[in-house]
Amino acid sequence: MLAKKNRLRRKSEFAYIYRKGKAFHTKYLTMIIVPTKSKVSKVGFSVSNKVGNSIIRHKLKRRLSEIIRKKINELPIKNYIFVAKNESNLLSFVELEKEISILLKKVEYEE
Repeated sequence: MLAKKNRLRRKSEFAYIYRKGKAFHTKYLTMIIVPTKSKVSKVGFSVSNKVGNSIIRHKLKRRLSEIIRKKINELPIKNYIFVAKNESNLLSFVELEKEISILLKKVEYEE
């Protein structure tokens, strides 16, 4: 699980990132980022009801959270939201890791 200092929690934080952030897409995930003034990266996860029932959605969030927890020190200091698309629940843990790596590489090329 991500440390509390690295989690986005408030609806207002999510709304700000959705409004001001820049989005990067893959077939299964979307990542929205926005610069931050804080000294740590903050990450949030959004999984729609369309992805599946609550068990499937929470499993997907836990997987995404664990992947990011491992990589949090490598990330540029920004705020991130990872949005899971419809068929992302069909991916294995390793495939999710690859998707996130692809998104993070896209950010590196943009900067």
